[in-house]
Amino acid sequence: MANHKSTAKRAKQDIKRRARNRAGKSTLKTALKKYRALVAEGSAEAKGLGEICSLIDRTAKHGFIHDHAASRLKSKLTKQTLKISA
Repeated sequence: MANHKSTAKRAKQDIKRRARNRAGKSTLKTALKKYRALVAEGSAEAKGLGEICSLIDRTAKHGFIHDHAASRLKSKLTKQTLKISA
């Protein structure tokens, strides 16, 4: 337990931030799982790729994932989608 007011406040803020970060990452992971399932079926559309890339950019902007990690994700998904369409 915190001994000072400021550390108690900090602990409360950390709990809120952790919940927000978990929710953001969870949303991204769920969307990625659904999109990868579509890619495995062979029915991924370019529209779906745009939506997932937009979500990846938003999560990176909010700091849930690193910018370079977002770029790698988008690159991998684009390659997978192009492989299906080719």
